[in-house]
Amino acid sequence: MLDILFIGLSLGSILLLVALGLAITYGAMGVINMAHGELVMIGAYTAVLSGIWLDLGLFAALPLGFLSAAAIGWAIERVVVRRLYGRLLDTLLATWGIAILLQQAVRLEFGLSFFGIHIQGLGPGLQNVAVPQILQTTITIAGSSINAYRVFIVAVTLVLTLLTWAIMYRTRIGMQVRAIIRNPRMAAASGIDVARVNALTFAFGSGLAGVAGVMMSGFKTVFPDMGSSMVVDGFLVVVAGGVGSLLGSVLSAGMLGEINAVAAAVTNDILARAIVFGVVILIIIVKPAGLFSFKGR
Repeated sequence: MLDILFIGLSLGSILLLVALGLAITYGAMGVINMAHGELVMIGAYTAVLSGIWLDLGLFAALPLGFLSAAAIGWAIERVVVRRLYGRLLDTLLATWGIAILLQQAVRLEFGLSFFGIHIQGLGPGLQNVAVPQILQTTITIAGSSINAYRVFIVAVTLVLTLLTWAIMYRTRIGMQVRAIIRNPRMAAASGIDVARVNALTFAFGSGLAGVAGVMMSGFKTVFPDMGSSMVVDGFLVVVAGGVGSLLGSVLSAGMLGEINAVAAAVTNDILARAIVFGVVILIIIVKPAGLFSFKGR
């Protein structure tokens, strides 16, 4: 049972990293970023390249995945999203188109060569990332053997969650983000550079998705369409936890991850996913604004 709970905790950790970026960007900017899953995929392929091209391990791929996904997210916000604020359906369609473009670009480049340079070991098939030897061991907790890599995932997520909380609640830019979430027009009238804060927020959320992709690459095959389901799972966490609520995202990700792990152990993965959807639907019916939404006045 402890092993199953750790599996759910590691799954919830991945969901949390994906959801944190969505919660911040949707809460602050009102943007439904359908390309968020592709940023997870970018992080995973960064881990692939760092191992094949740069001969670096998974540890070095974590900051590289963050930077690569953050750079692409910043470019998406500056070039496309910034022109569509206040047009929710337009942002959905535009970012969906960007998601398709990113998928096809990766499929073409990795299927033939990488920017015209042939890399040994890189081809059109599925890719795998080697987990460092130190993370291939097991840790004994209360008589149960826990995979060290899953413990590593939980630890990295905990650090990044605390870092996100510190940025949001202990820094000037975090205060500006929270002001934009509550009332963007009043924030702009108070002298906050909304465009600059939105770009940095979008880049940071994208970077978190890139880290999630790097960690997923250690236990899941990397392929161009891998992010399609992740954006759905991320939005499930955001909707269930409450838009813009970090605490809600943390608790919702942990709850859904554990439900999925326990249900999959008792039944199968397909039924477990259906149960998770059912729980989210029930939450929306009982509390449409999510478990921990902002109080209105």
